[in-house]
Amino acid sequence: MIPLSLYIHFPWCIKKCPYCDFNSHKKDSYFDEATYTQCLIKDFTEDYARLGQNRKIHSIFMGGGTPSLFSAEALAPLFQRIEPYYSDNIEITLEANPGTIEHGAFKQYFDLGINRISLGVQSLNPRHLKALGRIHSVDDVARSIDEIKNAGFKNFNLDLMHGLPSQTLDEALDDLAKALQFTPTHLSWYQLTIEPNTYFANYPPQLPIDETLADIEDAGFELLNAHGFRRYEISAFARDNKRCQHNLNYWEFGDYIGIGAGAHGKITDRPNQKIIRTTKHKLPKNYLDPDKDFLSEHTEIEQKEQTLEFMLNALRLIDGFDLELISKRTFVDIETLAPLFAEAQDRGLIHLSNTHLQPTAHGLRFLNDLTMVVGGSA
Repeated sequence: MIPLSLYIHFPWCIKKCPYCDFNSHKKDSYFDEATYTQCLIKDFTEDYARLGQNRKIHSIFMGGGTPSLFSAEALAPLFQRIEPYYSDNIEITLEANPGTIEHGAFKQYFDLGINRISLGVQSLNPRHLKALGRIHSVDDVARSIDEIKNAGFKNFNLDLMHGLPSQTLDEALDDLAKALQFTPTHLSWYQLTIEPNTYFANYPPQLPIDETLADIEDAGFELLNAHGFRRYEISAFARDNKRCQHNLNYWEFGDYIGIGAGAHGKITDRPNQKIIRTTKHKLPKNYLDPDKDFLSEHTEIEQKEQTLEFMLNALRLIDGFDLELISKRTFVDIETLAPLFAEAQDRGLIHLSNTHLQPTAHGLRFLNDLTMVVGGSA
């Protein structure tokens, strides 16, 4: 059976960051912990009855926005509703921002059953934090990590960006070295990109040149490797077998229910050979409207699109994937993909055997090209 995860979206932030294109809104009059939690409970109940197929939940990820704006007390009824569906050794991640955590909150989250924290650090340089519009300080980061450890968490991720406005190679490596000193079990280390419909898209900052960006990546990979971090996805690094199980399920094209304002879901209906995508109402006021359904879109991924959808996820994996995963996760005849694989191999984009496909270093550097070729859209 295809693994089933649960994504829970929290759409509010204290302040919208200039680079952010996620569904996040400034905390306003629609923010009500109790009302939103009750909507999440109803949303989950409806979705699981319709889509869950009696499966246990493999992982839970609480993203945003800023989930840590919600207290453990407010979240408790939701966890009580979901707990009967937990699989053994379930991974439950809460995204948190250092500027939105009250003293002691991490212990309360831990007692609720959350066992993994993803902390949005982004930088450990005051100048760059200001340029990114972050509301926390470097001291806030250190305090939050102390509280994470003292609360009992053995597994936590730090989100860190590079390629920041006017950032030098030395500054990027200094950020990374400081993050490593906090001894996280996982690092999401990724390059800042300018996304449409963001403040930075309208007022672009001066970013490092391509040569500097390449130097940052090469030196950063070397530093991470020296500290025992294994790169297993384009921008994900883990040690001690602490790979993010929730994100792995995305990249391996598993199933997930999405609840909350703007949340997306993907469910495979094997008996009817369909893959369904769901989207919830994006604006909090619409999601909270008792006269509206939570669901705003319910679409089928056509078979001709399934290859591209699969490749957009699976090709991010550094070690690649077993070819049989394609037939396990889609309804595509793998034999029809042989010419696409041959072209990608001829172009030096993949290593291919009878059972396995893996992107080459060249393929990872030109991932968009690789995806278009083997996804059938070139």
